[in-house]
This record gives sequence, C-alpha cells and structure tokens, in this order.
Amino acid sequence: WLAQLPRPDEHSNKFTRGHTLVIGGFPLTGAARLAAKASARVGAGLTTVAVPEIAFSIYAASLTSIMVKSIAKSEDFEELMRDKRITACLVGSGAGVSAETRRYAISILLSNKPCVLDADAISVFEADLEHLKLAINGPCVMTPHAGEFSRVFGRPLETAHDRAICAMNAAKASGAVVVLKGSHTIIAAPDGKLIINKNAPPILATAGSGDVLAGIIAGLLAQGMDTFLAAAAGVWMHGEAANLFGLGLIAEDLPDLLPKVLTNLYTNNSQSLV
Repeated sequence: WLAQLPRPDEHSNKFTRGHTLVIGGFPLTGAARLAAKASARVGAGLTTVAVPEIAFSIYAASLTSIMVKSIAKSEDFEELMRDKRITACLVGSGAGVSAETRRYAISILLSNKPCVLDADAISVFEADLEHLKLAINGPCVMTPHAGEFSRVFGRPLETAHDRAICAMNAAKASGAVVVLKGSHTIIAAPDGKLIINKNAPPILATAGSGDVLAGIIAGLLAQGMDTFLAAAAGVWMHGEAANLFGLGLIAEDLPDLLPKVLTNLYTNNSQSLV
C-alpha cells in the first residue's frame, strides 16, 4: 500500500486532498470526534461532522479545524449526500443501534461514495446480511470487532487461520472489504485478497481506539486510495501510532501521532515512492 499512500505536492489544495463526512452521534459524542480528527490528521483536506441539532454546540465547541453541520431534518442529510465535494463517508461511531443509524448507513451505501461502516452501523444489520449486501453499491470497508462481526456473519472462530477464513467469507458474501479487528487484524477483500496485520500492540485495547481506526481509513478513502489498500494502510498506521506512544495510551493520543507515522513512512521509504 505504500506506493499508493496519498502525498501532498505543490499542486495540492484542501479540495484536491478529499473531503470526509463523519456522521456524529448523541449522546455518545466522543467517538465521531475521534474519528474526524483521525481523518484530518491522515491528510483529508476537509472533514465535516454531521450531527443531530441537539448536539451541535457540543461538537462545535470542541472542534476547530473540523466543520460541524447540524442535521435538523432528513432534508439536511440528503442535501449533504448530494454534495459532490464529499469524497468519503463514515457512519457508526457512537451512532447507536437505531432505525436512524440504519437509514443513514443505507443512504450512504446507496450513494456510491466510498465509505466506512463502523460499530453500530454494522450491528444495525444483525441477521440481515441480504439487505446489507443489496445496499452496498460502491467502495465499502467494514471494521467490526468479533462481537459486531458475529451479529451479521456468525461467530468467528478463534484461531488465526479460522478467523482469516471467516473474514474472507464475509467479504465475499457482502461485497465489502472486511477488517476483522484483533491482535492479528484480518483485512479481507471480496476478490479473495487477504492481509494479516501483526503491527497491533496490546495497548490499543482502549476505549475509542476503533473509532480512530475508522477515521484513518475514511481519511485515506477520501484521498482516493483503493478500499483494500486504505484498510491495510490504516490498520498498520493505527498500530504504529500506538507503538510510538507506548504504555499509558488513550485513544485521544492516536490522531496526533499520525503526522510522525506519515513522516517516517515518507522519509524512510522515499526511494520506493519514486
């Protein structure tokens, strides 16, 4: 994935670097804010969080370079989805398992925009794989942990080999790239390609870490990366950011470590990027 990793040049501006739309939840507002910051830190030129009207002040007070849009009625969301400047979407982080989350997820999937389904936006399709498959109409990455995976695809088995087979089958069945999170995260594509990531230190087992991962992948998709490669790159960079910090890591630390991860990648691999 290194050769396809987005890199700004003298012709870049905030619009050419992509625009990520993150759907923010309430009352759990932290998850979407973590994801949005990760998207921006990994290079998306613009990141917007669309939030319920009741939560607007919470998001707006804590986000500065991230734009906040209020969704007061369904037409507000539909208008956002028609905006051609938005190049990737993320839904599910702190969203809640609800009919509203399901509607947002389906609308985003049908829009054909590259997207990440995380957390609750996966769980809303519990025992309804067929509807999920029908809704996926474009590039999509799903980032379930074992519990979320089991709700849609059945319980993944325990060994690394069996988890890989489960992820491959899920990717083929859904038509999405599946990132089955764990100590050895599996990245599986619908065409059978598979990566097993080992760069995942145990300190990543902390609340909000998965939201950051979803934001990293969404930010890479917004910049035009292939879904499989964006997922693989995002998982590796997520782990590398944790390695740079060490013990005592909390999720808020991860986005601010991404610039160092990117700098190291570009500096140490400059010849392979030519």
